Amino acid sequence: MERVVVTGIGLVTPNGIGTDATWDALMRGESSAARITAFDPESFPSTFACEVKGFEPAEFIEKKKIKEMCRFTQFSMAATKMAMEHAELELTEEVRDRAGCFIGVGLGGLEGLEKMVLTVENRGPRKISPYFIPSIIGNLAGGQATIAYGLRGPSYCHTSACASSTHAVGEAFDWIRLGRCDVMVAGGAEATITRVGIGGFCAMFALSRRNDDPAGASRPFDKDRDGFVCGEGAGTMILESLTHAKKRGANILAEVTGFGATSDAHHITKPAPDAVGARRAMQMALADAKLNPADIEYINAHATSTPAGDVEESRAIKKVFGDHAKNGLLVSSTKSMMGHLLGAAGAVEAALCLLSIRTGVVPPTINLHEADPECDLDFVPNQPRECKISHAMSNSFGFGGTNGTLILSAFEG
Repeated sequence: MERVVVTGIGLVTPNGIGTDATWDALMRGESSAARITAFDPESFPSTFACEVKGFEPAEFIEKKKIKEMCRFTQFSMAATKMAMEHAELELTEEVRDRAGCFIGVGLGGLEGLEKMVLTVENRGPRKISPYFIPSIIGNLAGGQATIAYGLRGPSYCHTSACASSTHAVGEAFDWIRLGRCDVMVAGGAEATITRVGIGGFCAMFALSRRNDDPAGASRPFDKDRDGFVCGEGAGTMILESLTHAKKRGANILAEVTGFGATSDAHHITKPAPDAVGARRAMQMALADAKLNPADIEYINAHATSTPAGDVEESRAIKKVFGDHAKNGLLVSSTKSMMGHLLGAAGAVEAALCLLSIRTGVVPPTINLHEADPECDLDFVPNQPRECKISHAMSNSFGFGGTNGTLILSAFEG
């Protein structure tokens, strides 16, 4: 099978627009959580979120195309443009037929749907925009990229809640290593900080209600955590076969070496007891990468700051990694700083694993002041940690009991 390498990344996150801006903010341990500005949140139980700030779509998208896209697609197009430029990827006509795009999306254009419902109620159905349907559907995050870059290989959308973009990257990895494609644009996008989005998560009692301290609200593994903080953004990676990357003299950033995907088959929102599904996803990824548990130096945990989820993931890690879990394994949750990007989380966090491999620094879990007694691993509390990383794991778990795990490794020619 073909080896699969990463040659470009692009990030649009609440911590910064661009990979360097995002990474620098994480290294400073900065929370992006603040009072919501997209709408007046005063009547909502949770009034804060992690919004992408200062985003100007015209900097990344042709102006006449912007009206075709909801916010999640605009984020994705920006991340993809940055990733393509980072990879210095110019496709020949022959390669375009073997270049595809998988962008995972959890909910799609929620803000566009809200606006159009109000338009119909207040102005009637004849005022519905012809761009309405194409703008809200999830597959257009990838579809617009295929149009912009002439990618004529496979293009479809993975929608598996908070594991959406992990599955998108994992399946892109499979398409290349099986020899069916040479290049894949892979990632995720989400933008659900809207009245219905925030209100829906509030109704589930899923969000933190620490309204007096937004920056301290996302606190994975801390004993006082009370729910997640909603985020938004996008992350794109350029995956290539090693053969194609070497042929064009690409700068290889890292290698994708393992992917695992399972289902809890248990409950629509609660993790399975003893996190059996999460354990199996991690074990599957390790077997796929032909690695032992002790080979993993760092895990970017799913860890959303929910009471049940963080405990179950901690238990799963201890079961899978045994003695290594408490003897050299670093685990952190970057959601403590950028909130939960839902469908985009997996791709962004996989990219952060790559950056840890490249820089030799692990981002911290901020707001971790007193760990839950059942969460007793090294969570890199509050300060980044220098550590040589050869193999890093990224976990994503979603509603419906869907689980995904990716392993990225330092490239060895």
